[in-house]
Amino acid sequence: MITPKFSCSQTDESLVTSIYCPSVRAADVELDVDDAVLTVHINPYFLRLSFPYPVVEDDNSSAQYDPSSGYLTVTLSKSVKGQYFPDLDLLAKLLSPRPSRPHARPSIEVLDSRQPLADAITDISKRTDALSLDDEFAQAAKNEWQLSQAISDPASEFRTSSQRYYGFLDAFTGYFTHAAHTENEINELGDDAEVCNAEERRTRRIAHENEKWDEEHYMADYAEDEYIQELINWHDPDLTSTAEVVITEDEKMAMLRLPRKEYIMDSFQEHSLYLTLITLMYAHAYDKRTTLNDPTAESAWTVCNLVAAFSALDPPPYSPTDFSGITLDFTDAELISTLVTSYRRSLAFPLYRSFQLAERCRKDVAAAFRRGKRLVTKYLLGLKDILDHHDVYYVYSKIWVEDFCIWIQAGARSGFPMKVFEPD
Repeated sequence: MITPKFSCSQTDESLVTSIYCPSVRAADVELDVDDAVLTVHINPYFLRLSFPYPVVEDDNSSAQYDPSSGYLTVTLSKSVKGQYFPDLDLLAKLLSPRPSRPHARPSIEVLDSRQPLADAITDISKRTDALSLDDEFAQAAKNEWQLSQAISDPASEFRTSSQRYYGFLDAFTGYFTHAAHTENEINELGDDAEVCNAEERRTRRIAHENEKWDEEHYMADYAEDEYIQELINWHDPDLTSTAEVVITEDEKMAMLRLPRKEYIMDSFQEHSLYLTLITLMYAHAYDKRTTLNDPTAESAWTVCNLVAAFSALDPPPYSPTDFSGITLDFTDAELISTLVTSYRRSLAFPLYRSFQLAERCRKDVAAAFRRGKRLVTKYLLGLKDILDHHDVYYVYSKIWVEDFCIWIQAGARSGFPMKVFEPD
């Protein structure tokens, strides 16, 4: 089935969906409305939209097909008149599947027990009696009651496969199997990208950053910074404008081409994704400012070098994290370590190396997040477009940016962590 081009608009009382499906018969249109879900099927097109609030099909609803333009216009009434439906221009959010509903009861149910209850209790009692710590206590008594203790070796973790996973939610592997035969200049792990564990990746990344630090280059940019000052003083129209962020037609088409996915993650994974998003937005801000919003042939190289999750497959957090009770309340250590990594890379790899420029990029990220999810979505789609058009670095769009474009619309929470984004 083909997902057709569509757009949604609203009035106080109704929701209007325009679907482009040329050269079809109006009599073949099948419409179904189920609470907040609209399903449209007209061969060879199929469209299922999940709205934020319920709609109903009543006497005021209608479906009209215009053969001359090829548009099918479906008008549905809102269940609550005057209710505002947000994010109708974030098409990936409308196309995403509805979240799975939790089971009302345990998913495993005992239908029959072959062992009588009395026998089971007797068996458990016998096994409990057989468990004895007498030998261990006797040994401890001889040693002034000091029980033996040992710290588990992280390197001795039990693994059933030689594969290492990376990318969005650690869902990818095998993309760098033949890294030696590609022209991937930013891969800091070389042929070992598929076998390095997280600790080795971080160690190699830090060593590579230290190696690439060039004092002479930095001091030269510090002494002669006329052009860098022009870049710092440039005003980004997307960040200075007070108008509502508008999703362009090209961006809507890019959203339609995204796969339909639903993500299952724990709180630590979600926590890490927000920190990784900071590094992506920082790389975008640096490239946008240094190219004056006109990406060049070097933009893909610049972005990939600035994001440690790309070049070293090493995403945040970069500081010790308490795995218990993870929330979206980020600690100062987490935020500082995430930004320090971006700063280090912006002072070691790209053409313009200036701490003032790095600070300006952080403020750009602050302004972008304050403007909300739409602008962040536009920036992610821009990053995806830059990487997709590169012969080698498109792989980072596949394992990272594409899923971020989907998640930020349909899965990310409305409010972003603003603590890191204070401009001063």
